[in-house]
Amino acid sequence: MLSPQREDEIIDLINREVIPAIGCTEPIAVALCTAKATELLGTRPKKIKATLSANIIKNAMGVGIPGTGMIGLPIAIALGALKGKSMYELEVLKDVDEESISEGKKMIAENRIAIGQKKGINEKLYIEIECEGEGERKSKAIISGSHTRFVYLHDGEKTIEDLRGEQSGDETEHVCNLDFDTIYKFATETDLDKLRFILDSAHLNTGAWHESMNADYGHRLGEVIRKGLGKQIIGESIFADIVASTAGACDARMGGAMVTVMSNSGSGNQGITATMPVVRYATLTGKSEEELIRALILSHLTVIYIKQSLGRLSALCGCVVAGTGSSCGITYLMGGNYNQLTYAVKNMIANLTGMICDGAKPSCALKVTSGISTAIYSALMAMEDKTVSSLEGIIDDDVDRTIANFSRIGVTAMANADEEILRIMLEK
Repeated sequence: MLSPQREDEIIDLINREVIPAIGCTEPIAVALCTAKATELLGTRPKKIKATLSANIIKNAMGVGIPGTGMIGLPIAIALGALKGKSMYELEVLKDVDEESISEGKKMIAENRIAIGQKKGINEKLYIEIECEGEGERKSKAIISGSHTRFVYLHDGEKTIEDLRGEQSGDETEHVCNLDFDTIYKFATETDLDKLRFILDSAHLNTGAWHESMNADYGHRLGEVIRKGLGKQIIGESIFADIVASTAGACDARMGGAMVTVMSNSGSGNQGITATMPVVRYATLTGKSEEELIRALILSHLTVIYIKQSLGRLSALCGCVVAGTGSSCGITYLMGGNYNQLTYAVKNMIANLTGMICDGAKPSCALKVTSGISTAIYSALMAMEDKTVSSLEGIIDDDVDRTIANFSRIGVTAMANADEEILRIMLEK
């Protein structure tokens, strides 16, 4: 049994990492930073200069901005200045209306927004917004390390806050001694009433799936799977439902639906992928509320654990990480024991490691389906006590070392790939 203090630490960690968000978190974080800089200026800015890390640019170029029918950073920045409220954090644009969208388009047309890449930094998540007002007064806000962590604030006259140079902004660092055994014990032994909060992820992310059926979002992959030729080929199985519902939620989010999803480790798609397969499997197989709650905790906490070493943004697609979490949740719902959960993790990492992240965009739904399909295969193998062995590739007998090997691929081996991906995207 974990101590009550340890349980509370982990609950606090989950509550920081599994949070509501509207839209793709990278452009929304830029909008958040713009809203803060505008508030510091005290008036609508005449000009806005955004200086961003390469990974922020990569993840914000091709994604829909909620409620606008537009994609990319310019409209996110404009709306952050015109209608954003920093107190909403990753729901910063929830008050956007038609008038502000029209004003935002005008701001873009007047070339009042400049966007550039921040050079010479190691931080993958870096957002610097400078707003210019009357009399050339300039305010500045900087987010670094995580999507809502402000490290520098200047109101045009004085510095309000300066945390630059302090330890990395990853807010999970002080609880970095997680391991898979701890995750399993926490999810399966903690008093159920302490864990009920995780059901909010089921409610919000199921709402995104339902919204996907109401409009033409993204590539409508969820509907492609559920209807017509997709239905004829794939059928109406539990597998088809899980894949279609998860893809549909991603369609809505990446297509610009004005819906709130529950994110994980700064990513809405990770939150969706860690949630929907577990929820749909539990629903379709008649599992109890307790089983669902514990499975969701297993899924979300596994994602948080892996992202602690991999980092919030990387060259590896987060759907692989989130799919690993959901595979654990599904394996648990199938009646899997601790060893079988570790098999599911190893099977996932043996298959999809290396899937690149080439930015947030509607086609992320395709990658989500790859992650979820593999999650189900991995769980099925695990339930038959089948696991990829340490004789095969990067898999280790120890599940925590296997996860560490996966993270090494993303952090070290694919560092140059990340830069090349961005160059390709910018050259098109």
